[in-house]
Order: sequence, then C-alpha cells, then structure tokens
Amino acid sequence: MKSILLHIDHDKAMQARLQVALDIARATNGHITCLQAISYEVFAPGDFYGSAIAAAMPVIKENAEKLRAEIERELEHEGVPWDWRFVYGIAPHRLLEASPLADIVIVGPAEAGSDGRGPSALVGDVVLKAPVPVLVVPEGTKSFDVGAPMLVAWNGSSESAHALRAAVPLLACSCKVMLACVVEESERARFDLPSTEGARYLSRHGIDCEIVEIPRGEAAVADTLFSAAQLRECGLLVMGAYGHSRLAELIMGGVTRRMLSEPQMPVLLAH
Repeated sequence: MKSILLHIDHDKAMQARLQVALDIARATNGHITCLQAISYEVFAPGDFYGSAIAAAMPVIKENAEKLRAEIERELEHEGVPWDWRFVYGIAPHRLLEASPLADIVIVGPAEAGSDGRGPSALVGDVVLKAPVPVLVVPEGTKSFDVGAPMLVAWNGSSESAHALRAAVPLLACSCKVMLACVVEESERARFDLPSTEGARYLSRHGIDCEIVEIPRGEAAVADTLFSAAQLRECGLLVMGAYGHSRLAELIMGGVTRRMLSEPQMPVLLAH
C-alpha cells in the first residue's frame, strides 16, 4: 500500500483514520495524499438567489482551513511523506477521481454532522465505484498494527473474492490470516467459490491461512463476524461489499449495511 488516499473532513473518526493512515504508511514506506473536498452545493429551501450559499461559503472555507492547519501541523512531525489536495466539489466524486492511482482509500463510517453512526452515502458510493479497496475506520480506533491477525469474511461470492485479492498487500504483513465462513449446512452447496479456493489463492502469494467455519446462530452475520474477529484478536476484517444490490440493502438491510452502521474495528471493503 504505497499510495494512500485519505479523506479529510470534520467527522468524529477523522483522528482515528489519520492515525491508521500513518501506521500503514510507516509499515509499507507509503505516501499519504490528504484529500479535502469542499462542497459549494449548500442547500437551503427557498434560497432561489443563492444568498444562503453566499453567506455560508466563507464560514465553510474558514472551518476547512482550520482543519487543514491542524492536520498539517500533526503531519509535519510524523516523518511520513504526504501531500494535500484542497478541491471543490462533492467528496465522493473527488475521491473517486483521485482513486485510480491510489492503492487504498481510507474513510470514516459516518459523514460530518451526523451522530457518528453509519452507513454513509459517501462510503457506499466510493466502495461501489472505486477501483481500489476502501478501508473504513471507526472513531474508537487508536492504531493499526499490520502484523496483527486479520480475518477475511468468505461467502463464495465474487465480491468476497475481490476483497480477498485487494487485501493481499495487508494480509501478507499479518502474523495470522483466517478465512471465515458463516453458513448454515443447507447453504454449503450454494458457494460459487469454496473457501479452499480462497486459501489456495493466498498460498500462491506466500500467505498461509486458517479456514474457520462459524455456525450460523441467532445473531446477525455482521455481529457474528465482528465477534469472531475480536475473539481472535484481529486488527482488520476484510469483506466483499454489497453482494445484493445497494438498493436492496438500503430497503431490507444486509450484512454490508449492518457492518457499516456500527463497525467495531477497521473494515476493508471491495465490491
């Protein structure tokens, strides 16, 4: 992960993902690109002539400049190479524009001004459209140890395969990799790709893994995966995102949606 694209905003998880970006950059001799997007599309009902936008933009810019100054002061003493991109526009659009030459995009689970709980529209847009994996870092994350155990959620889908492949640079640093399946006996035959295929793929990259089968209990799959990862002292959970359509997940719920609503550790996603 040499090229790390870090989303800069005022949300509650900003400091957490900054620390994670620094930890990954140090471990991989990587470079952090800080992308701060300021939207000029300030919505005010009935503001036909843009007076609210004109009044709000100076305040928005001032707050953005304060945040930039604070983070730049921190970065100056970290010994990690970085650059800053200050752009106008909608954050997901600007992140996607910058993502083709990134190795990973790091975002928070919720947008600025929210109650800190996701999932955010930004995460959904970037995960679905970015050509690189997206690392979602929750507020409580203090650090990121690339050598810690890592758990890969496996359900035999193309999305889980994409996530596994995208995570290889990080999995290669881990002291222990686990490929975890949460499945009922009746569902085993439905796997497009068995977990043994995922393990075989990792072995070609010199990564040994343990296949873990977790019985499906009454808890939600997302909660079961988090519990399994925490029990094994994992520092990262890897999973494929939006196996169903995103609209279906929004309406009916789903593993990705629940996973992003209250992530309990950093989650690496790919679609």
